[in-house]
Amino acid sequence: MKLFYSPGACSLVPHIMLHEAGLAFSLVRVDTAEHQTAQGADYYVVNPKGQVPLLELEDGQYLSEGPVIAQYIGDRAARHDLMPVAGSMARYRVMEWQNYITSELHKSFSPLFHSALDTTGKAVFTAALHKKFEWVSGQLQGKHYLTGDHFTAADAYLFVVAGWAKHVGLDLSPHLALGEFLKRVASRPAVQSAMRAEGLLN
Repeated sequence: MKLFYSPGACSLVPHIMLHEAGLAFSLVRVDTAEHQTAQGADYYVVNPKGQVPLLELEDGQYLSEGPVIAQYIGDRAARHDLMPVAGSMARYRVMEWQNYITSELHKSFSPLFHSALDTTGKAVFTAALHKKFEWVSGQLQGKHYLTGDHFTAADAYLFVVAGWAKHVGLDLSPHLALGEFLKRVASRPAVQSAMRAEGLLN
């Protein structure tokens, strides 16, 4: 398999999942501003959406959308700790978190990365994110991970999205349970391997 990624972007989630699952894969770095691969190819030809992540399968098919790719990886590796069995309530809980993170957290960060957004607008999105992270931190109280004792695809997603806070001046330190969670996830060997491969760790 081949993962098209941009360092530190949401493509870090399936990258972490691939390491956690122990699957063989290669990486293709994408400049999402120029829409070119590191080899100089037009990324729009590969993915008309122009976004990462994108996973190329062995048979040449492409799979897009991070949460879906993460589910595919967990199923492909039969890692039911990362992605519980289809039809189980445990799986729906992971998917419930994935949906919340993608719609409420991920998309709320997007405007903060645009220089055209004025200070007032950024303050509105920052305040909304603080409220959402406060709720997430409350859900983590007394738990190792979002759905209990096992690390899942949803935990990888929360880790990556919360990691963007430092790039937009969002201080997450008041959210103590979230902070402990982020440290716990950051210490996982698969997470460190993926981050190191993307140049995010020395």
